[in-house]
Amino acid sequence: MFAGCISAASVRTLTRLCALVLVLSAGGLGSELRVRVRLTDGLVTEEVLEADSEKDTISLEFKQGDGTLITFVVDFKQDVKIFRALILGELERGQNQYQALCFISRLSRNEIIPSESMARLRQKNPQAIRLAEERRGLEQLTMSATVNLSRAWQLSSHIHNMCSEAREAIYTREADIKHWLDKGVDGSIFEVLPQTTEASSFQACHSTKDLWQPCICTYSLRLEWYPCLLKYCRSRDTTGKGSNYKCGIKSCSKGYHFTFYVPQKQLCLWDEET
Repeated sequence: MFAGCISAASVRTLTRLCALVLVLSAGGLGSELRVRVRLTDGLVTEEVLEADSEKDTISLEFKQGDGTLITFVVDFKQDVKIFRALILGELERGQNQYQALCFISRLSRNEIIPSESMARLRQKNPQAIRLAEERRGLEQLTMSATVNLSRAWQLSSHIHNMCSEAREAIYTREADIKHWLDKGVDGSIFEVLPQTTEASSFQACHSTKDLWQPCICTYSLRLEWYPCLLKYCRSRDTTGKGSNYKCGIKSCSKGYHFTFYVPQKQLCLWDEET
């Protein structure tokens, strides 16, 4: 999660001047970092990154140009990641003020730096617009089931607070369910959805005209900037013995494309043909 700075000068030259640095301070179990990033549509927004080394969690939150609030939470203790989107509703079309979506999946190795390291990050130039060093590929996720909110604590204690507004719109995928069942999670917390594969009899929501017709919805989001890896440098002491130490971070950008069933197109109005 360390980015370069957008400037007419060489990005490589400015990286050291504008980079975030690891401050190995002893005090504090949690921290907040505010980072300015440029979204895909060209708008600049502020990401708020928080880390709690005691709870072993990291959160990232920002607002998109259309007003949607995106929140990403990593629970390292449970190896679970949570995406939440609070999408402004279309009141003139009968929607509520906002619509919440939650997507739950397993955390993979080397996706993001540890919470302890995140809690120690500081930046020298808070006004700089950060640009990720690595743009990771788009991840396609077919969400084949919903998660019962009242029992979701079995996956992570953070789901209830994060996804209480989403209610029946808390989604996960089959591969992750199998993993959790093998770990002893109660299968009754999952409800399998109608098939979302190409062989499905349901149309894509963007091509469905009837607002009350079930269809296959898609939702995409991108985390424009986050610390994905720690950087290590090598030093030598007076005897010539070498050792490695943490000397910074690598920043990444990554997109996610979710596909899931909805019982009516009214719940997927953003997914329309333009």
